[in-house]
Formats: sequence, structure tokens, C-alpha cells
Amino acid sequence: MFGAASLALAGCGFTPSYGTNGTASAFLGQTVVDEPTDNVSYLVVRELEDRLGRTPQGIYGLSVSLQTEQRSIAKSISGITSRYDLLATATYALRDLETKEVLTSGKVENFTGYSTTGTTVDTLAAETDAYERLSVILTDQIMAQLLAYAAANPQ
Repeated sequence: MFGAASLALAGCGFTPSYGTNGTASAFLGQTVVDEPTDNVSYLVVRELEDRLGRTPQGIYGLSVSLQTEQRSIAKSISGITSRYDLLATATYALRDLETKEVLTSGKVENFTGYSTTGTTVDTLAAETDAYERLSVILTDQIMAQLLAYAAANPQ
């Protein structure tokens, strides 16, 4: 079954983004992600470097600016918060490091949540996990937009 699907995809001109000569290949090992400024931006930079490769020099530079907000969304009868949502907006810009020209930019938004009903240690672990999940989601969205740009603007 998978063999037939592979042949069908090969016949239609499908090329995986991260495959040989895929759209992501232009950015892999060629994109310097700006250094993080806080813990949340560190998580996003880490995720971006996992996907793009960490390099001290490259053709492209990628800047990411984050804004986060924590909202209480559930309270007990006594007024104690039992659940939070973490909302984030990431604004990014991909630039040519030689010409300093911004090649593409955009904004992505998403959220995650966590519960505070356990112990203090449970709550801290849940909050940390929520920030990590949020960084993965934002990075996925940024990468999707970068890959769409690369597909529309082959090098």
C-alpha cells in the first residue's frame, strides 16, 4: 500500500519540504536565529534551531519578537484560580544578511493552558510544560510560513 502511494506521489511531482532539494533546504544550516532575550524566546529559538540547524554564520537572519500573556480562565467558588491560558504572539522577519533586506515577515498567534489544582511543584511543572508546548506550536507556524515563502520564491 505504501509503495503505491509513494509511486503516486512521485508521479505528481511531490517533494518533501525537508527532503533532498525540498523547499526547506534553502534555510537548513543557512539561517542564523537571533539570540533569545528571555526564557520564552529561548524556547522558541531552541525549537527554530532544532529545525533549521544551529549555525554561527549563514545567508539568512531570523528575528523573532514574542509577546505573552497569562489569563486566569477558571476559578473556584473561593476565588482561587484553577486554570490559566497562555496566549502568545510571535512576530518574525527573515532577512538577507548580506543586503539587510527583509525577505519575508509575519505574525503568528496561539495559546495553551495549564491547571493549578495540584501541588506547587505540579503547578510549576504544568506551567513550564505549557510554555514549552506553546513554543513548539509557534515554531511550527513560523516554519510553515517560511516554507510557503521558500516554495513561492525558489533560490
